Amino acid sequence: MSEPLKQSHYPSPSRSQEVVSRTLSVIVDNEPGVLARVIGLFAGRGYNIESLTVTEVEHEKHLSRITIVTNGTPVVIQQIKTQLERLDRVRDLTEEGGGIERELALVKVAGKGEKRIEALRLAEIFRSKVVDTSTEHFVFEVTGKSSKIETFIQLMSELGLVEVSRTGIAAIGRGAVA
Repeated sequence: MSEPLKQSHYPSPSRSQEVVSRTLSVIVDNEPGVLARVIGLFAGRGYNIESLTVTEVEHEKHLSRITIVTNGTPVVIQQIKTQLERLDRVRDLTEEGGGIERELALVKVAGKGEKRIEALRLAEIFRSKVVDTSTEHFVFEVTGKSSKIETFIQLMSELGLVEVSRTGIAAIGRGAVA
């Protein structure tokens, strides 16, 4: 007679689970300390935040959207979502799978001559805008998926990259409903 299999709620260490990246949109009350509680949840449990953006989305209702990009196994992602939903001032939580994600970056490039011309040519290909310029530098505004911005920054590093400032990912679901 064979022994019954032991069941556990925790994944077996012998089975490795794939680490995935997920974008979470959290609607919260726009009050002092709410962001600190959300971020504290991540820090206290050792979860990583790859990108974080926060903005007020409904002024009259005092609501803000916190967009968080994090990674982990599917079990960890579910734990994060469960813990976020338990927080007092969280009004809604959505995983933005299949939604629209964009990021904005300001990229400062210094150069003269051929490098300057090449930087302008690449900026045009990437549909970026020149938002500041002098005879010795440009500041480009580039928007799109994070991979597009990474590629743009990598190419500009060869042409005199000076500085980069990025917003983090903003995300929204597709379709007519929230």
